[in-house]
Amino acid sequence: MKNIFQYIIIILLLGSTSCNVLNPNVTEEVYIGNPGATSSWMNGLRRQLGITMNSVVVYAELVSDNYFNNRTQSSKVFDIPQIDYFDLDVNTAQVRVQGLRTMAEYGLSTVLPQDASSKAADSAEVYFTLAFAHILSGELFTGLPGSTGGVVLTPSQHLNIALENLNKAIALLPEGNSERAAYSLLKARVYYSMGDAANAAQYATAAMTSASLLRQVKYDGVNSVSNDIQTFLFSSTNNEFAPLPRLDFLDPKYYHIGVISADQKPVTIVKAEEAWLILAETQISANALDAGRQTLKDLLSQVVAKRPTVQLDDKKETRNGGNRTDYPLKAVKVKFDTTDSLRDAYVLDRQAGNITAYTVSGTKVTSAELDAATTQDQLLYLLYRMRQEIFMAEGRRMTDLGIRFPVSQTEQLNNKNVKDSDIKAQIPSFIPLNRGMDDFTYDVANGVVTMKYDMNKVLIANKQSKEIFPFIN
Repeated sequence: MKNIFQYIIIILLLGSTSCNVLNPNVTEEVYIGNPGATSSWMNGLRRQLGITMNSVVVYAELVSDNYFNNRTQSSKVFDIPQIDYFDLDVNTAQVRVQGLRTMAEYGLSTVLPQDASSKAADSAEVYFTLAFAHILSGELFTGLPGSTGGVVLTPSQHLNIALENLNKAIALLPEGNSERAAYSLLKARVYYSMGDAANAAQYATAAMTSASLLRQVKYDGVNSVSNDIQTFLFSSTNNEFAPLPRLDFLDPKYYHIGVISADQKPVTIVKAEEAWLILAETQISANALDAGRQTLKDLLSQVVAKRPTVQLDDKKETRNGGNRTDYPLKAVKVKFDTTDSLRDAYVLDRQAGNITAYTVSGTKVTSAELDAATTQDQLLYLLYRMRQEIFMAEGRRMTDLGIRFPVSQTEQLNNKNVKDSDIKAQIPSFIPLNRGMDDFTYDVANGVVTMKYDMNKVLIANKQSKEIFPFIN
């Protein structure tokens, strides 16, 4: 147990951006015997969740077509996408996810059982955190060990473990509890990832009783746990990450007003929108097109339209990162690819006045577009546009593209169970390379920006590929 305790402390220190000094007098025996150990452990666990989501969101957004690293910080190759098992960022993502799992396991096995002050709600939160670590393992990686030095588990194995722990968390909470509702929606997400349409639809439908459901990871810059994606999107002096121009209207989701350290926005990990999206995909995949269309229309009117927005002064945003200097700064027209028609209001003129910032969810898909969609492919296309826009800057798009990180070299060197097949990333053959997903041309004279690829159209053209569309493959 002492080795596990020390391992967890090391992970916390490696994951921290602060210079806090670890108290050498805090041994495992002293810590566990302390009244209120659960309270401090829970704070540490929430902190580790924030640190983990920092890596997940930043790296996954860069790998996807959502954002381009327009400066020098963070990964220089994920935009390609190039994902090597020896990449330090791959190892960082793995270490933080596994650190979250290890902390949750230790809390359940050692900290909470020996603290008389621990409550059922504490145990439920730790079970949820353990489940979430396995969800991230199952969604983002080709496989990961399920224990320190253990056998590499498949995504399905991780997701099944996540279900077990979500069930334990739910059983500890009363009916009507908002956390219980969030955990139930997470079950729908797990069944979605497993391709289990019946259970995904069942739990998604149950979650629709709360259209305002929202579970977020909170950040605190004063105590050295800042929201990294907020820094890259807004708070940095240089504009580090630039969105694909057709997603410009959704940027930034995170921002500060006043002192940066005192205004760190939360990152969403569970929200009601996902229930409607999951149910609609089960319906459309089963060719219940009218039902799927109506579910998506209800999502727009009953959920997305009621999410808060703010009017934000974003005049300092000049896309000045430097790697690419031709990002449009005026309200030009957009084409999703060369065959698309011209579209308005996707690129904003931030010098013309305040912009609308969508702090939870936003999309430009309309009920009229949904009504005009009459085939499965047309509705799936709009559904995946909505998924991309609604989950913008939340680290979800990479999974929809079928891309997965490999097991890291550090794990391979220290774990005899890692096979050669485990250290290969999953990048589907239909994914454009050479930064193609982020590429566009800007016709300044005519005021038109054209994306090189409409990745949602690419997904539909390849919908039989095993890496994507869980209810079709």
